[in-house]
Amino acid sequence: MKAFTDIFIRHPVFAIVVNLVIVLLGWRALATLPVQQYPDIESSSIVVTTVYVGASADTVRGFVTTPIERAVSSISGVDYVESESRAGQSKVTVRLKLNQDSTAALAQVTARLQQVRSELPAEAEPPAVEVQRADRPYAAFYVSFTSSERSVSAVTDWLSRTVQPQFATIAGVQRVTNNEGGRNIAMR
Repeated sequence: MKAFTDIFIRHPVFAIVVNLVIVLLGWRALATLPVQQYPDIESSSIVVTTVYVGASADTVRGFVTTPIERAVSSISGVDYVESESRAGQSKVTVRLKLNQDSTAALAQVTARLQQVRSELPAEAEPPAVEVQRADRPYAAFYVSFTSSERSVSAVTDWLSRTVQPQFATIAGVQRVTNNEGGRNIAMR
C-alpha cells in the first residue's frame, strides 16, 4: 500500500491530473444521471365499457360482462380483472402488472374484443376501450346545469346532443361523460 501512495508523493503533477479526472467524471455523472423522487414505473389499467340500453343489471352481467371478462382475463400481463354491471352498462377493468406495456396489452384486448363481439347481443353498442395510466393523472372538470323551464330529461337530452359533443372537440379532452340527474329510458 505504501508503494501506491509513494507514486503520488513522488509525482505531484500525476496526482493533480488523477484528481482532475475524478472531478470531471463526477461532474459528468452529476449532469447525466437522472434525479427524481420516485422510480419510473408504469401502472396501467384498461377499461372496457359497453352500453346495452334497456337491459337489466343481471342481463348485462350474463350477456355482456361475463363474455368480455372471459376474453380479456387470459391476456399476458394481466394482474386481475374487475367488473361492474349496472342497468344498461357494463364496465370491465383489466389491471395490468407493474411495468407491463400498456400499448401491447391494449392491442391484445382490442383483438380479443373483436373475437368476442359476435357473442354479445346485437343491441349492445360496440365496447369502448380506454387506457388509464396511474403515472399520468388526468384533471376532472365538472359542470352543472339546471333549468326551471325544462324537465330533467329535456336538459339531459340537450346536454347529450349539444353540449357533450362540443366539449369533446376541445383539444386535450379525453372523455366527456354525462352524470345526469335523470336516466336514459329505453323501451323494448
